Amino acid sequence: MQGMYIRCIAKKVLQTLEHTPVVALLGPRQVGKTTLALDISKSHQSIYLDLESPKDLLKLDDPLEYLAAHQDKLIILDEVQRKPDLFMVLRGIIDERRREGQKGFQFLILGSASIDLLKQSSETLAGRISYIYMGGLIVSEVKPKNKQELDILWLRGGFPDSYTAQNESISIEWRQNFIKTYLEKDVPQLGFRIPADRLRRLWIMLSHLQGEAINYSTIAQSLEIDSKTVAYYLDILVDLLLVRRLEPWFANTKKRVTKSPRYYVRDSGILHSLLDINAYENLISNPINGKSWEGFVLENILASLPSRIKSYYYRTATGVEIDLLLQFSSEELWAIEIKKGLAPKIKPGFYSACIDLNVTKKFVVYSGDEKFSIANNTTVISLEKMLKELEQYNL
Repeated sequence: MQGMYIRCIAKKVLQTLEHTPVVALLGPRQVGKTTLALDISKSHQSIYLDLESPKDLLKLDDPLEYLAAHQDKLIILDEVQRKPDLFMVLRGIIDERRREGQKGFQFLILGSASIDLLKQSSETLAGRISYIYMGGLIVSEVKPKNKQELDILWLRGGFPDSYTAQNESISIEWRQNFIKTYLEKDVPQLGFRIPADRLRRLWIMLSHLQGEAINYSTIAQSLEIDSKTVAYYLDILVDLLLVRRLEPWFANTKKRVTKSPRYYVRDSGILHSLLDINAYENLISNPINGKSWEGFVLENILASLPSRIKSYYYRTATGVEIDLLLQFSSEELWAIEIKKGLAPKIKPGFYSACIDLNVTKKFVVYSGDEKFSIANNTTVISLEKMLKELEQYNL
């Protein structure tokens, strides 16, 4: 459980622990990693250590001796990026267990995703670690009973404390504090030396360009930095799972296509706070309305799929586009168009693009609650029903 909600990712964590010595659960702060880990610990013999706690850090003053004494338990290490020298110790313990033929639960490490954390763990624990990325609450976890409840999730976003706040004012205040704390405290603590005001300006710029291929030079000029620095800052926001980079599809097509990635602020609630959208009435009348819904749907879909399924967007030089392509295999490619509204209008270009790419299924995810077929073997479907369509691929 994540508070009142069963997190879909819990099953994946448990299954991965059965065959992988170390599972790294990575995601932004406050997204629910610790709550999920503590829920898992209730059903298994385990030790939980918070590496931001001086008391728990003291226990790891001699990590080899302490961890070896608890090798029959699931060891949960929270905020592991605080003690990167642990990775070498974990490797020694894991290799010793392997030589002795021991199997079973070993280590669940939690961290706010960072370049350094991934680099250190991948180099030291190569072949011994699996990464699982955790985002906010999604529709299939919240199970909204009506459109109003769905709209609350869209407006407030999926961070549990924002979504479950007693009222809108508390949710807004939580998100504003989250943004401020992340920029001024968390990012520097993760080792990045970036002026907080500059990173905030970039984050706000991205929110205005939600779901667009951006011009690095234009942003660089606005921030008074060079394009390489813009690219570096974007990499940081992507790596911290605060922004999603969606790559373009340009294989197997003779068309002139866009080859620049699109960027989305991943959490819809954070997006709305960055844009000072604090009420549903303001959201539906704002020009960002459609792109906000597009990003919300995209995050729900991608959070419901295993990492082996690749995601792209498609756009030609003439403006023909597909919002989301899901590549399940070399023979199976789904095209998904995302539309806000109860009577979605599909442009002819969507169908011609589907023919060009030889897609196997076509969907239009809209903000209604039904599922029905329209022309060209296309299915119009609600987000909740779309996620159910995808369940079979997450087994």
